[in-house]
Formats: sequence, C-alpha cells, structure tokens
Amino acid sequence: MMQKIIPGCLLIALALYSTTPARAQSAHTIKLREETGGGASREQAELQALRKDIEKLQSGQVEIQKSLQMIKDLLLGKQPALEDVYISTAGAHALGSPAAKLTIIEFSDYECPYCGNYARDTYSPLIEKYVNTGKVRYILRNFPLVQLHPHAQVAAEAAECAAEQGKYWEMHERLFRSQQALDIKEMSGHAAVLGLDSARFQQCLDSGRVRAKVQADLAEGAKLNVRGTPTFFFGYQQDSGGEKIRAVKLMSGSQPLSAFAEILDDMLRENKDASH
Repeated sequence: MMQKIIPGCLLIALALYSTTPARAQSAHTIKLREETGGGASREQAELQALRKDIEKLQSGQVEIQKSLQMIKDLLLGKQPALEDVYISTAGAHALGSPAAKLTIIEFSDYECPYCGNYARDTYSPLIEKYVNTGKVRYILRNFPLVQLHPHAQVAAEAAECAAEQGKYWEMHERLFRSQQALDIKEMSGHAAVLGLDSARFQQCLDSGRVRAKVQADLAEGAKLNVRGTPTFFFGYQQDSGGEKIRAVKLMSGSQPLSAFAEILDDMLRENKDASH
C-alpha cells in the first residue's frame, strides 16, 4: 500500500499564492477611489471596482479549491491520474542506461528541506537498486522556489556550471549534503573541493549563461503543474534517444525507498507482461 505522501515544499507556496487575490482587491479599490471624484460618478466607479474585485476573487477561489483538493489527495496517498502527459528530457542531466525502459524525472530545489531529506535518505539506495542495474533511467530538472528559498537559484546554476566540467552529479550531491552553505559566496569552496577549475567555474557563475537552462526547467515544471518539491514523474521512453517520456505516475514529497519500489516494480512487471 502506498504510504502517505509528504507534500514537501508545497503548502507554504500555495498559502502565499492564495493570499494574492485579496491584496489585489484592496489595492485596486483604493486606487479607483483615489482617481474618482464624489457623487454619483464616484459611486458608479466604486460599484464597477467592486464587481471586478468579486470576479477576481471568484476566479482565485476556483484555483485555491483546485490546489486544496490536490493537497487533500496527496495527503490521502492518492496518485493523481496522468493522461497524455509527455515530457521532453532533451538536454537534461541523466543517470543510467539510455536503453532503460522506465524513467524517473525529478523536479528539485537545492534549498528545500524535503528535497534534502530525500537526497540524503532515499536517493542513493534508489540509484543502486534501479538505476545502476539498468532498469531505470534517472533525470533531474531544476525547480527553484525562490519565493521560499532565496539561494535555490544560484545553487542550481552552480550545479549547471559544474556540469561544464563534467561534475554535475558530484556537485548535485555535495549541495544537498551542504544545505546550510548555499550562499553564492560558498560556491567557490564547493567547486574547489570537487577539484574544478575555479576560474572557469566562477566565470560561468558570474556570467549567468546557465540561468536560461534553470529557468527553462522551471517553465517545464510549471507547464506540468508541478506545485512543490520534490516532485517525481514515472514514465516510459517514447523514442530511441530517450528524449521524450510518457509519464503515467506522479509522486510528491520526501518518500522512502519502499514508495518508489511499489511504483517501479509494478511498472516493470506491467512492461514485462506487455512484451510477451
């Protein structure tokens, strides 16, 4: 039985999001009151402003209800149904054989404590059991929630700069082991420990040339309705190059290896049965 999903870096972000319509309402009404004079024209303008505020609130409430239902489903351990969800993995960092039938795509935030828990407790045994044995390919996408985690963006960029010197996964693992040292001033030290060319690494970080890649990952996650981190998609390759995945399962939060095993073993069994 699937264990209850721990929402991870999700609830606070949604709470912040849910307060936006109310703030927009008060600011919009006050502005119109300041711009209009007295009498009937003022009353009409205020009525129009109130109607617009109500429409915005109604629209916002619908989104909030959807988000709350999603959180409820996650807490109850329900797996969201995925239909016609295809994910491009072109240019993404991957571990494992390109010939593996199954793929996990993780959207992660280096400063998220739940991502850190997963990285320290589950990631290594998962890689050893499923990726290193050729059963599963593992792909990492950046999803820095900068509203909650101000150092997440620069940490993601540091990992991408390390990738230019062939040390992406080494930096990835080091940053999660050092979540209390993610300030930009700390990055040169991490690079030195990993034996990177410090000048080349710093030039990459200062230039901002990898920022677009991090933002592209973030945009991809938003398009897939990723609401928090870590989020995992489980799917099947759709092409020989492994750059297009049909996702069929979704899981969020810091999970034990048993939760991954339940999904992966079922998918591997289904794939084996389908091939006979």
